[in-house]
Amino acid sequence: MDDARGRATPGAPGSDLDFERALDELEKRVRRLEGGDVPLEEALALYEEGVALAERCQEQLEAADARVAQLTRGARGIDEKRLPDLE
Repeated sequence: MDDARGRATPGAPGSDLDFERALDELEKRVRRLEGGDVPLEEALALYEEGVALAERCQEQLEAADARVAQLTRGARGIDEKRLPDLE
């Protein structure tokens, strides 16, 4: 769901963003804050939204990591596999 300024509102009903969208929204807020021309109240709101988006991204990364660990789990625990050299 978007607010009056066209920003996604984290935690609002129906705002379950996938990782890529949440990261994109987070990057937009960071760029606006880095621009330095945002009034204080808006900067605080952007920062709060950014924190929520960063937490959402972190949760999704942790869930993906758990899925990968589950898929690579062997009889003796996690089987470490050497990645091929890219040279």
